[in-house]
Amino acid sequence: MRAPGDSSGPAVMLRVHATLRLLVAALITFTVIVQLVEALTRDENPASVTNFFSYFTIQSNVIVAVVLAVAGAIQLRGPDPHWLDRIRGAATVYISITGVVYALLLSNTDVNTPLPWANVVLHYFVPIAMVVDWLVDLPERRIEFRSALVWLAYPIVYLGYSLIRGPIADWYPYPFLDPGPHGYGYVAVMSVCVAIVAAVFVAVVAGATRLPGRMIQWRD
Repeated sequence: MRAPGDSSGPAVMLRVHATLRLLVAALITFTVIVQLVEALTRDENPASVTNFFSYFTIQSNVIVAVVLAVAGAIQLRGPDPHWLDRIRGAATVYISITGVVYALLLSNTDVNTPLPWANVVLHYFVPIAMVVDWLVDLPERRIEFRSALVWLAYPIVYLGYSLIRGPIADWYPYPFLDPGPHGYGYVAVMSVCVAIVAAVFVAVVAGATRLPGRMIQWRD
């Protein structure tokens, strides 16, 4: 890698990419804060802070914001460390689940994102941006599918949290997690379907590290 002060093409691209990462992280932070304020202060059916942060959409976007902020901050110092590559991969899987599940199951459902622009940012823009970020800056070392399966731990814990808290709070973040209308059998089937989608994303994200090279060569 060239020195940070080098004005060569790769060095400029590094700075641009790092800046874009930080800008996306800032956009996510701003959007989540605005959405939280709107949810807490609206006149009809105001949300609670706990319920707001119990949405997978919010959690996955916060994870992406933190990961992009960290990645952008250290990018000019050298290649991403191996641990950051793995965290970036996990964040890419989680936000991809958010985007696809929303598009397939929840686009016509109230998931507490009534602001149209915020909905677009959290459910469409950020998932696409994170996938692009992963592809243009793939890890230098391969990530095997077997080791990447650990990324599924968080969605599994989230599912358990939602099902345990649901009856206690009398509230579920998403209709397909609510056993009231159709029973736990329906919830189990939908959960398995989402788990399969998540496993596919793990395979795709980890498998992308086998590509012969980055789409953009950031470093010499």
